[in-house]
Amino acid sequence: MQQIIVSGIGGQGVLFVTKLLAQTAVDTGRSVLLSETHGMAQRGGNVISHLKVAPREQSGTSPVSPLVRPGHADVLLALHPDALAAHGFFLRPGGRAFCNASGPAAEGSLDASAIAGALGSAVSANLVLLGFAAASGALFCDPAQLETTLARIGGKRTESSLAAFRAGLKAASAP
Repeated sequence: MQQIIVSGIGGQGVLFVTKLLAQTAVDTGRSVLLSETHGMAQRGGNVISHLKVAPREQSGTSPVSPLVRPGHADVLLALHPDALAAHGFFLRPGGRAFCNASGPAAEGSLDASAIAGALGSAVSANLVLLGFAAASGALFCDPAQLETTLARIGGKRTESSLAAFRAGLKAASAP
């Protein structure tokens, strides 16, 4: 089972990234549990999603909560620089954090906001970071599976969303 935390502030697309990951899991034959906490999201407050993905044959073997316990997340997607400080405690030892942060590049950090802005779609920073994380191999699925789901559920912004996702993939392979 893979346990993922997606954290950010209202308006950053935490819920869309969670929906995209959950739908990709279902499309690839996995079981999914998720929980979202919106809080003061409409006023730019904290938003966090918990996502657990397991092979279908593992589902139902034991009672499972949709919440990720502190110290158990395999992956943390921090869509805002403060999200890593606020929710880093969810990561297990050896877990992977991917953070949208400007400044000196630490491992797992990317200025996704700047990349999205350069594409003319500042609201797509979440998808830039998701592409960056997907390219690392740290997620339960590969980038092509996420891209297929995004193309199907992207709505009116599908083309700009795909461009942002692909920019994140490209950033992961840049020196």
